Amino acid sequence: MIRLGVNIDHIATVRNARGEEFPSVIEAGLVAETNGADLITAHLREDRRHMRDSDIRLLRQTLKTQLNLEMAAIPEMVDFALEVRPDFVCLVPEKRHELTTEGGLNVLNNFEYIARITEQLQANDIKVSLFIDPDMEQITAASDANAYAIELHTGKYAASKQAYYNNDEYYKIKDMCELADSLELVVNAGHGLTYHNVKPIAKLPQMHELNIGFAIIAQSLFWGLPRAVSTMKQLMLEERG
Repeated sequence: MIRLGVNIDHIATVRNARGEEFPSVIEAGLVAETNGADLITAHLREDRRHMRDSDIRLLRQTLKTQLNLEMAAIPEMVDFALEVRPDFVCLVPEKRHELTTEGGLNVLNNFEYIARITEQLQANDIKVSLFIDPDMEQITAASDANAYAIELHTGKYAASKQAYYNNDEYYKIKDMCELADSLELVVNAGHGLTYHNVKPIAKLPQMHELNIGFAIIAQSLFWGLPRAVSTMKQLMLEERG
C-alpha cells in the first residue's frame, strides 16, 4: 500500500487572493480525506503567503486522518509545531521570493542544528521527515540525524524531457530509495508530480507516501476536488495495490 498526502496550500492561495474566508481549507481537507487522501499536508511559510496559523490549528482539530506540517527549520516554527502537535513535520528549505520550494534541505551542511530540531520534535511524539534531494550524502546525513523519514525532491524528475523509465533522474531516485530503505528510513517523495508522471514513482517498492498538491488542486477546477483526489490515488494504487 502507498499513501497519498494531499497538499491544500493552494486552496488558501485562492482564498487569500481576494481576502475572503472562502474557499475553506478545512472543507478542502475534509473532502480530500473522504476521497482517498491518507493525510493532509500544509506548508506554513514564514511570510504566511497561503496558510495561516489558525488554518493549521483548525485542521489539527478537525481532520480524521493525519496532519503533515511542512515548515522551515527555525525556532518560531518549532515552537508552533510543539504547540499544535501535528502527526508529522517535514522540514523544508525556504526562500522568501521563491514561487515554490526549489530544492532540498542541506542536512549535511547544517547537521547539528537539524539533528537538534529533529530530536526535539520527535521527543514530543512528532515524526520528522527531511525534504532532501536524491543525494547519497544527504540521505546518509538524514539517517545520522535520526529522522523518521525523508521526502525525496522529485522536481528534476518531473521537469525532465526524457521518457520516465529512461529518465536519469528517475534512476537516481530509484537508487536513493534503495539506500534510504537500507538505512531504515521511511521513504516519501513529492514536488512536481502529476497525473502523467506519478506512476513510475509510485511503483518504486520502497516508496511509502507521495505528497501532491498543485496538480490535484489545479485539476479540481475541471473535475471537482473529490474526483481529482480519488483519481490520483487510483493511479498510485494501480502500480502498487
